[in-house]
Amino acid sequence: MDWMTLAGTGLGAVVGVGATLLADRVRWRRELTERNRQERREIYVTCLTKYRQAYEDMHTVAVRHRGDPEARDAAVREAFRASGCDEVRESALLCAPQEMSDVIERVYEALRDLLEVFASGQPSLDSPELQEHRLRYGKAVWAARASIRQDLERRA
Repeated sequence: MDWMTLAGTGLGAVVGVGATLLADRVRWRRELTERNRQERREIYVTCLTKYRQAYEDMHTVAVRHRGDPEARDAAVREAFRASGCDEVRESALLCAPQEMSDVIERVYEALRDLLEVFASGQPSLDSPELQEHRLRYGKAVWAARASIRQDLERRA
């Protein structure tokens, strides 16, 4: 028997198996990266959507109960609780990279500020001071969107 043929066949088999394992590893890594990116995307979208829904619901009940401070306070706080913001915030803070957690937290803080404004009725809903609070929230949301895009592109 020719040992060179046998050695060549064995070496070819080792190279073939190694190349297959390497290709599988690369594919697995790429799929894992894509799955992680999609999970982060879902968390970010859910977070911003819940924050937006909370804002809309709080504003709606604040307008509806404008003349009744007690009812307004209770309704605004219930609208916030019912929005699911706290739950989605926790998910985001646990799963997002630290820099993204900081961005998400800034939006949450601005939303909580609006919660207190809507609940107390101070400043009034048609005042320029309220517009400043809304602008702060809006800027935080826009900054979060930009950071989210960067995060999803960078880690893609």
